[in-house]
Amino acid sequence: MTVLRNGPAAPKDPEKKRPSFYIIRSTEIIGSPAPEGKGIQYLYEDDGRLPTSAKIVGNVTDEAILELMNTVVGLRKLVHSIGVTIESDCAEEEMLFAFQMYGKTDPYNSGTTIQRVIKANGAENRINMSEIDWSDDDNVPGQIRFEFENPNTFATVSVCFYLNEGYTAPEPEPDFEVDFNSEDYKNIISKSLIQTGNPNRLKRAIDKARAGEDVTIAYIGGSITQGAGAIPINTECYAYQSYLRFCKLVGEDAEKHVHYVKAGVGGTPSELGMLRYHSDVLRYDTVVPDVVIVEFAVNDEGDETKGECYDSLVRKIYNGPGQPAVILMYSVFADDWNLEDRLCIVGETYELPMVSVKRAVVEQFYKKTGEGKVMTKAHFFFDSYHPTNIGHRVMADCLGNLFCQIAQMDYAEHEVDITGIQPPIGSGFEHVQMLDRKDTRDARNIECGAFTESDTQTQSVERDLSVEFTPEFPNNWMRLPGENTAFSMDITCKSLLLIYMDSASPEVGIAEVYVDGELVLTVDPHIVGWQHCNSLICFRDREEKSYHVEVKMKKGDEDKKFTILGWGYVREEN
Repeated sequence: MTVLRNGPAAPKDPEKKRPSFYIIRSTEIIGSPAPEGKGIQYLYEDDGRLPTSAKIVGNVTDEAILELMNTVVGLRKLVHSIGVTIESDCAEEEMLFAFQMYGKTDPYNSGTTIQRVIKANGAENRINMSEIDWSDDDNVPGQIRFEFENPNTFATVSVCFYLNEGYTAPEPEPDFEVDFNSEDYKNIISKSLIQTGNPNRLKRAIDKARAGEDVTIAYIGGSITQGAGAIPINTECYAYQSYLRFCKLVGEDAEKHVHYVKAGVGGTPSELGMLRYHSDVLRYDTVVPDVVIVEFAVNDEGDETKGECYDSLVRKIYNGPGQPAVILMYSVFADDWNLEDRLCIVGETYELPMVSVKRAVVEQFYKKTGEGKVMTKAHFFFDSYHPTNIGHRVMADCLGNLFCQIAQMDYAEHEVDITGIQPPIGSGFEHVQMLDRKDTRDARNIECGAFTESDTQTQSVERDLSVEFTPEFPNNWMRLPGENTAFSMDITCKSLLLIYMDSASPEVGIAEVYVDGELVLTVDPHIVGWQHCNSLICFRDREEKSYHVEVKMKKGDEDKKFTILGWGYVREEN
């Protein structure tokens, strides 16, 4: 680990001007509460994020340069020095900048971490790459961190790469402010509305709120719904901002009786969302929603069922407690990608309101200023995947536009009964239930075997308006290294899913799931490459009967850890 202070005690001769580009430029951050009372902001750069940042912030188009940034070897070849600027209200405050390289052996511990303590006075600090003691185990650029002495501290930061001889950089795209009052902005918001669908349920919720009755608006999705990229995450995220637009629409003091539920969890697709809905939205039957916004359009690429889990989740919500209005929200990545072409058929079939952020912003990204361009990708995206505050505001305005459109509509003659509609993708998991260590009512003969512990380091998220972290799936079974005795249970079902903890740690091993003695699933927690909740189908659409299920470590991994977070299962009688 290389730790540097604020720079030399005496001035050097000025360095010659080098070509450079920003990967972070005038970005507002906040130190979220961390252990030991400090604050921390993570900016992840792995998985293609770093070259994408160079494209959207630094205007870099040279594919050779972008490719170099995917590995530490390439980065060292390309970059001569790193310029870091931090500015806050207290110019004398010191903050720690850290740029961590993920290692080959142990991603989070065996690579180089560049660190420098920097004053938040707006002056650029230059870190020369030749001064770093590099690890032989470095693999890929992993994450940038800014660490604050106190939590909930704001700062504006920039990170610039100065290049070695032989490399050139483009001129940065001209900066300008987004005019939220312009006709061009209003036009892109109007483009986001795919359809209002049948208005009855959403209009009923609006009218109910206008009458002063209790109404609950809930959000379920991935990291964008969690609020990633919003500063601060709890109040500037699209979920809370659109909730405020709903409240403003229905009347004064609406926040007193319009209730807000946020259940976004980073990295989770609808395959896990359908299992989280009961605990994270309904809060174990203590919450009855009137409106639910579903945002999984950029998370579902890994869905094993290619949309059936999404279809099932929508049906579960629509036919569930409160019979809420269901709104389908299609967010977008910085490469202009989402899955709305796959998923729109669900909303079309069930006549649901649908909003597309992709349709709102992507076309105008490629226009010229003065010819319909409202914002750049650098305005909209915090990183490859998540919106900035501006991006979250756009998403909130897209939903706000839908609310206004519905409020002005008449009720349709008939409300849609989707129970009699053929599911466009499939509904095999509509009635999926979850069991965990706390709720085992439909399982029998549970034997923990070596899975005797509870994992207290599960993925945690900021729910609702809180900035404190709530653990996901806390009632789990964790295996510590030792005797390779299996977890086992008997369960009557026709479909079964395992919920487990992904991890990059070499201390975590590969597990195998056996059903009636047959190997049905091999689970490698390292494929995703970071610690988060995941689920996989063990079997589906079998004869409904009692099955004997076992989980044990793959041969050779008996000295490794593994965490079973829970199980999802489907029964005819559910």
